[in-house]
Amino acid sequence: MAQSQGWVKRYFKAFCKGFFVAVPVAVTFLDRVACVARVEGASMQPSLNPGGSQSSDVVLLNHWKVRNFEVQRGDIVSLVSPKNPEQKIIKRVIALEGDIVRTMGHKNRYVKVPRGHIWVEGDHHGHSFDSNSFGPVSLGLLHAHATHILWPPERWQKLESVLPPERLPVQSKEA
Repeated sequence: MAQSQGWVKRYFKAFCKGFFVAVPVAVTFLDRVACVARVEGASMQPSLNPGGSQSSDVVLLNHWKVRNFEVQRGDIVSLVSPKNPEQKIIKRVIALEGDIVRTMGHKNRYVKVPRGHIWVEGDHHGHSFDSNSFGPVSLGLLHAHATHILWPPERWQKLESVLPPERLPVQSKEA
């Protein structure tokens, strides 16, 4: 009887040591390196959720890639909603700081993206709450860069940073 109690005690002690090492490592990884997220809604169709409400894509979000606010036009990013800080949204980067962008429904026809900001839009323009609604977004609201579709299995793919030709900035900072 005493031997079985010793075995349980050793097992429990080993489990606790592993647990108290694994949990902080896992939390740090998910917070600083990468995590997965389910994409809801139609705003990024056809790139994400092409099946509509019947399916939800699950994407890999790379936190590490945006740690220095290094994003490019065409990147699909996750960010804190400027209108509801409790919510994260996923959109495509259309313009960077210094670019002049032709808007689609914003109060101004053309907007120069201020320093430290980006212009983001959903791929499904009629069904997207994006910079056309709330204006340029602070880089401080960036959460992660969506790099891959992980689920459903038939849609496994790397997400390309492609900017539709009709959404190119009118004038870019590099020009």
